[in-house]
Amino acid sequence: MDHAANGQPTDGPAVDEAQEADEGSPVSRALEGIREEVAALSDGRVADYIPELAHADPDTFGIAAVSAHGRSYCVGDAEHAFTLQSISKPFVYAVAVEELGLDAVHGHVGAEPSGEPFNAISLDERGRPENPMINAGAIVTTSLVRGTEGRFEHIRSVLSDFAGRRLSVDEDVYRSEAETGHRNRALGYLSLAGGVLVGPVEEAVQDYFRQCALSVTVRDLAVMAATLSVGGVNPVTGRRVVSQRTARHALSVMASCGMYDRAGEWGLRVGIPAKSGVSGGILAAAPGAFGLGVFSPPLDEAGNSVRGVAALERLSDDYDLHMLRTPAEPPSPMHSVTRAGGTLDVRLRGEIDFLAAEQVVSRLAEAIDDARVTSVSVALERVSGLSDAARSLLAAELTELADAGVDATVSDPRGVRRA
Repeated sequence: MDHAANGQPTDGPAVDEAQEADEGSPVSRALEGIREEVAALSDGRVADYIPELAHADPDTFGIAAVSAHGRSYCVGDAEHAFTLQSISKPFVYAVAVEELGLDAVHGHVGAEPSGEPFNAISLDERGRPENPMINAGAIVTTSLVRGTEGRFEHIRSVLSDFAGRRLSVDEDVYRSEAETGHRNRALGYLSLAGGVLVGPVEEAVQDYFRQCALSVTVRDLAVMAATLSVGGVNPVTGRRVVSQRTARHALSVMASCGMYDRAGEWGLRVGIPAKSGVSGGILAAAPGAFGLGVFSPPLDEAGNSVRGVAALERLSDDYDLHMLRTPAEPPSPMHSVTRAGGTLDVRLRGEIDFLAAEQVVSRLAEAIDDARVTSVSVALERVSGLSDAARSLLAAELTELADAGVDATVSDPRGVRRA
């Protein structure tokens, strides 16, 4: 995991003025329109089982979006600070997976939706918490993290990298949780009895309380979500925080388990990997597109922000952000295909994944059946990247062309075949 030169991101806003989008932009106006409409909702109640959270102003409401290119759009109470609470869970899970590997982490915690509230006693047949997004699983995941500077400071450091600035602990909320969080202690002891929690229970629980008490804004949530949505690189700072594979694992667990016993309804109506917290925040990461953050304290019976859920449902529906959206037709990786004499010239473009590579190799294979084609030239100058699957398919097709007596050359000035 990469960190700033001094080991920590800088204090201050995660997005500088150069990256801050114009408040009058179409995107900002769209967000403001949704915020104004949803603000009229008066359902839900502010969480009070953590006494300090009960002081939240129920009228506070902010929305932020950060694009894959690091542009920021914020409306409403975008600079209001609140605590991460359960939104910390997918990021600490990512820390553990990055350091230990997927199989090692899931030897201690499952990956199945529990269909139960966030604080339920939910253990599988092996004694593991059902997933890392419920409290029991999150406490176990926290217990797995190590760090030379101390476990919590390591967690804070990496979550700060996700946000692009150093995050601080709201000490009042931390003390409130530590004084009243006896159910979480009980969940920790159950996990210890099941052989899946590592180390002393109280140490793990205290670090869990501290990670939940990290203070953020909706802008921070949007940057953190965008970092996952673009594969682990913070689009504002340009720093890689976790690997692309780890980011994918975190998004996968968020998609199936992030909204607790509303995960199925969320997947149907919103379809964006997300994580909620009882302070009133929701973070959503539209893969390859936007990171989104919302905050409004009144919660529904499942512990999710009423206005936050409504706003994200509108955003997904109005702007086609559902992760299962399908294009009218698959985008073509072909910039141009021309033939001059016996030479077939194929120029490719964009990101070449398995689907795009299948189109390419199918087009190249036609040269074998065309006796007039004696050579094939493939140009990758406009290609931004090749997936491993695409590299494998392209290499296999070039071999087939050579075996059929067709001279095949590849122009790759950017070195994407070797990246």
